[in-house]
Amino acid sequence: MNIRRWSVSVIAATLLVPGVAACNSGTTDSPGASGSSAAGIPTDPKQALVASTKGLADGNYAFTITSEAINGSGSVHKPSNSAQMSMKVGDETFTMEFELIQIDADTWVKMDLGELLAGLPGMAEMKDKYQHIDAAKAGDARNLDMLKKGSDPADAAAMFQGLADVQETAPGTYSGKVDITAAKDSVAADEDVVKALGEQAKEIPFTAKVDAEGRLTELVISIPAAGEAKAQDIKIGYADYGAATAAQKPPADKVVEASEQTYEMFK
Repeated sequence: MNIRRWSVSVIAATLLVPGVAACNSGTTDSPGASGSSAAGIPTDPKQALVASTKGLADGNYAFTITSEAINGSGSVHKPSNSAQMSMKVGDETFTMEFELIQIDADTWVKMDLGELLAGLPGMAEMKDKYQHIDAAKAGDARNLDMLKKGSDPADAAAMFQGLADVQETAPGTYSGKVDITAAKDSVAADEDVVKALGEQAKEIPFTAKVDAEGRLTELVISIPAAGEAKAQDIKIGYADYGAATAAQKPPADKVVEASEQTYEMFK
């Protein structure tokens, strides 16, 4: 997989990752009791994982994501109708950084694309600025509306519809295989990788953890080597259920209106 092409598509396809680095509360390392003893958690491992995503639907949580090429974090705060994310993408040859803030219908993006798109007109001037997105001009760009359909980077609710061979390996800890083609908006379902994997994409190994209330706290998807892409683990951590932080507007003196190139990138 061409890391440069993929990195742009990751942003343009919404890395779906709202947030700031301080959002991780550390609860992802504390799985809860097993389904047989925790009230309300299904005893069937597959059903327990399907149920574990219900807390995400409430839209009040924080998350982190790490892989070979991505390091990011974020939060969704439906009570204030806001979300935010920050992301660093790259490898040993280049890096790029991206930040998105959304409050109601207003969205701001800040990008540092390094050398990747440095030659594009106007990009250098935008490096340290938050570009304000005109909602009418952006149209129905899913990429710029994290609140439109949730913002779970793994799209776990959709992905868990394709579970197989699920077992509980320890209290609150599960393993099995998952069909990543079932989740169109997942960071684990890069189009090029899915195509290269072929039928293998329907049986990707994973591990998952839930807390004492049965809510998903960690998901590790082990993507095998495919095409130009190396084998890698994509780890998504979920925390702060019901206690996420509302997004804040960027400083007024750092805000400019979005460039035409930005709208084109997110189409």
